[in-house]
Amino acid sequence: MGQCYKVAVIGVGTAGLVTAKELQREGHHVTVFEKANRVGGTWLYNPRVETDLLGLDPNREIVHSSLYRSLRVNLPRQVMGFLDYPFAKKEGGDPRHFPGHEEVLRFLEDFAWDFGLMELIRFGHEVVRVEQIDEACHEWVVESRTRETESKWASKEEVFEAVVICNGKSTEPKNAEFSGI
Repeated sequence: MGQCYKVAVIGVGTAGLVTAKELQREGHHVTVFEKANRVGGTWLYNPRVETDLLGLDPNREIVHSSLYRSLRVNLPRQVMGFLDYPFAKKEGGDPRHFPGHEEVLRFLEDFAWDFGLMELIRFGHEVVRVEQIDEACHEWVVESRTRETESKWASKEEVFEAVVICNGKSTEPKNAEFSGI
């Protein structure tokens, strides 16, 4: 085995969970930051929608969800699993080859529990800054915050030797800008 690093993983959707599992398997010290209060990333359904669908108001409440209530996957479950952890049909679960989003979320939660990842995850921790301290020392400062009260946040800075960002690409709306719009 090679050198052991202190690694931060940001996000616990599919990519963050698999990344944390493989880093842990390689013997690294892994800390996972997740803004939500459970695993799942894009698979966490939220019935609320944003008041500003184009994201033009910087002061709006951001509702992080790209799911709709009746969403089903567009790949068969046999393709969505992993070599060492198949996406098998579970007792009492969605038996279809193209299951609903709830079944995917259960699969990811089971994956996190079965590989001991839950103890690595800091739920309710939003990462607000990642900055390389010095190119020569290969260290990164990760600043995260947690909500103490409705209007008060507590911030914390930590140093890591590596950072993997797995927070997805669909957090903010993308608006095309061109003349004459």
